[in-house]
Amino acid sequence: MTTRPEETHGHVELKSARGRWILAATVLGSGLALLDSTVVNVALPFLGRELKADMAGLQWTINAYTLTLAGLILLGGSLGDRYGRRKIFLIGVVWFAIASALCGAAQNIETLIAARALQGIGGALLTPGSLAIIQASFVRHDRPRAVGIWSGLGGVASAIGPLLGGWLVQTAGWRWAFLLNLPFAVLIVFVTVRHVPESRNDEAAGRFDVLGSVLAALALAGITYGLIERGAPLPLVAGLVLGVAFVWTQIRRSPDALVPVGMFRNHVFTAVNVVTLIMYAAMGVVFFLLVVQLQVVSRFTPIVAGLSMLPVTILMMLLSGRAGEIAKRYGPRWPMTFGILVAGAGFVWMSTIGFGSSYVLQVLPAVTVFGIGLSAAVAPLTATVLATAEERYAGTASGVNNAVARTGSLLAVAAVPPLVGLVGDAFENPAVFDAGFRQAMLISAGMMVVSALITFLTIRSNVLAVDD
Repeated sequence: MTTRPEETHGHVELKSARGRWILAATVLGSGLALLDSTVVNVALPFLGRELKADMAGLQWTINAYTLTLAGLILLGGSLGDRYGRRKIFLIGVVWFAIASALCGAAQNIETLIAARALQGIGGALLTPGSLAIIQASFVRHDRPRAVGIWSGLGGVASAIGPLLGGWLVQTAGWRWAFLLNLPFAVLIVFVTVRHVPESRNDEAAGRFDVLGSVLAALALAGITYGLIERGAPLPLVAGLVLGVAFVWTQIRRSPDALVPVGMFRNHVFTAVNVVTLIMYAAMGVVFFLLVVQLQVVSRFTPIVAGLSMLPVTILMMLLSGRAGEIAKRYGPRWPMTFGILVAGAGFVWMSTIGFGSSYVLQVLPAVTVFGIGLSAAVAPLTATVLATAEERYAGTASGVNNAVARTGSLLAVAAVPPLVGLVGDAFENPAVFDAGFRQAMLISAGMMVVSALITFLTIRSNVLAVDD
């Protein structure tokens, strides 16, 4: 049944037809951005060779997107709260599609990097909107399960991306890793226009924090450049200084700040964002390097390398909704702690993947363990973020957590490869890449242990309790 896009604030039940359409639109939207990020990873060796890129060029192909996404996602959430989450979500989908077409047409690595940065702007508009629409539309007792389904199906997009990317690269060429987004975008626009209601924060007022947005983006750009381009300390220092200036402006401009500092008075909200930063830093390194390791060192075809992540897809489909229910009933502390530690164990297992590795004996067990852990942790983490922020800040809270996640991935992808010797033409040298990959997986596992410890010590068991 088609519904009018009137204002709706927390009145829709998940089991209703309208609820299913809303969930479908938000899953498709967030899945578009997640699918693209993982599809691109498996195409890196091929586009690197065709466009004559070095290791830094591959890092920038990933990080140009993550940089603008992380730097502007807070603004995207605020725009949705102010002008309508549905409206900003739709603008983001269309922007993302146009930028994807530019990526597919790129003739050199510089053009591709610039188009990827434009993609990130679209992602910054649509990503916080998808989760904020769920939080604002569904009745309170249905939100943890809706978030669990959203997380699970979004995780499916992340995991199926390498398989789809491998097939596209091997059969049609790497450019289709980007052009694939166009038909998906058309479908998302159609479903959203017909079935998703509008919602906004009626109390939003004041001026937008343009200065804060600029400082955040420039700070991340400087730090990222300094980490990737070794021997360039000035951008790194400038980025750190700008980061301090960003924090100072947020304190001074409250309540018109890009990030309402009052949200961080809730220590659980602060803690879960610290966990997100470290956890997604580790995962960013793994998603960047694993599919390249499987192709460059283990000599898997792109399709087989992409297929290696299929267990994660299946496990996210089967377990994420259940993880959301368990977190609602027993609290998020234990499922998050368990999930993060298990995912870290999967990273340790991945460090054994190398020359002549067997898919059945090494790759399959490692990604299965990772998938179990990821399924247990993501839905409780996301639900906790939203539950510990005021409902009127749904878009902003979603934007903050997404920005933190992308920032973690951005900085880790910039810092870890040079740290373990993956520079220059390393992706063309299997022995060098293998040695760096093993060290990177162990570093990522260590980050997961730290984030699990923080979770156990700071996340309350009753944070998802509801009264209705």
